[in-house]
Amino acid sequence: MDRFIEDKTNKVSVRLKGKEEKIDFNELKSGGFIKQRQKDLFTVRLRCPGGRLTTRKLIELAKIADKYSKKGVVHLSFRQSLEILYVDYRDFDALVEDLSKIGHSVASCGPRVRVPTACGGCEYNPNGLTDTQRLAEMVDEKFFGTPTYHKFKISFSGCPIDCARTREMDLGFQGVVEPEWDEETCTGCTICAEACKEDAIQSDPDTGKPIYDPKKCIYCGDCIRACPTESWKAKRYGHLVRIGGKHGRHPREADEVANFIPDEKVGEVIEKTLEWYKTNGKRGERLGKTIERVGIESYLKFMEPVFKTGSPVG
Repeated sequence: MDRFIEDKTNKVSVRLKGKEEKIDFNELKSGGFIKQRQKDLFTVRLRCPGGRLTTRKLIELAKIADKYSKKGVVHLSFRQSLEILYVDYRDFDALVEDLSKIGHSVASCGPRVRVPTACGGCEYNPNGLTDTQRLAEMVDEKFFGTPTYHKFKISFSGCPIDCARTREMDLGFQGVVEPEWDEETCTGCTICAEACKEDAIQSDPDTGKPIYDPKKCIYCGDCIRACPTESWKAKRYGHLVRIGGKHGRHPREADEVANFIPDEKVGEVIEKTLEWYKTNGKRGERLGKTIERVGIESYLKFMEPVFKTGSPVG
């Protein structure tokens, strides 16, 4: 045991769902109950897909946290979970029961699909291109807790700013929009060129009209939002898909594998990716390691029927 842990045991007698049994700390962690360094005390991680809660739910969770936290504190994790700190393991059963009364549950750790993270998306964020919150809710309902060889994290960013860090996730979806220019309505005002931070649009020196380089475009939609005459329009929306990323002690940047995947195909991308991982992965191996060992070509070939709905990357 770590010398900074006050009690040197690695099991506790826990009463969960009316049954008392000795449970290993690692088992408890897999269920969302994380051992603290203090004797008998745990952090309880709550399930908050996309980091979103109603105000009424938040009020009720605050009451529960105040009831069970020995210090009356919570922590907002980096993956948008609400964590109740300093919970005595003898209170687990009562805490879970109180959570169920308000329709809430404990999150999970360990080798399984985790609670998805997401930015605000297009619902209220001016930069948002995709409905990230709706998709995070879908993932939580359909895939949360699915057993995998290692932890499996999914995130959604609504635009190329990538607040939800899709480059660092096992599977990430970043919102994109392909711009289309209508010459007839263009006045040559040059605003789009000024708005483009990627130099994908240059203004013609004689007419002021845009010269577009799609190779430099990251599909952020800034030109569409900036155009006063709506000469730049959205040709199509979708998701840039990244796979095999992780942060931590040995970070790995995800591979970009498909672009402009429509909303209705996101669930299928997740389902088929998990299927490929189940077939090719090994116990204790993160998805990125499987890709490095087996080869990205194997994954891309397997995903061809799904990815053909979008566009190739690169």
